[in-house]
Amino acid sequence: MSGTVILTLTGIITAGILLCLLRLLKGPTAPDRAVAMDTACTVTTALLVLLALFFKRSVYLDVALVYALLTFMGLVAIARYLERGI
Repeated sequence: MSGTVILTLTGIITAGILLCLLRLLKGPTAPDRAVAMDTACTVTTALLVLLALFFKRSVYLDVALVYALLTFMGLVAIARYLERGI
């Protein structure tokens, strides 16, 4: 991939993360904030995959996979807490 494409995609992903963080800060309810955080983590995972392609390092793919799994488990815990309490 050329540097221009990587730079453009990184800019788009960064804008997506910033929009998610804005919703995280302004979200009127806790479920809105949880969904915004999950979306921000998913977009960050996409950024890690893009970096793996750019630097040609497969270790970033492993990091992205672990990050996605931990994010999923965290969101399940948050959803369970919001549904039933502790």
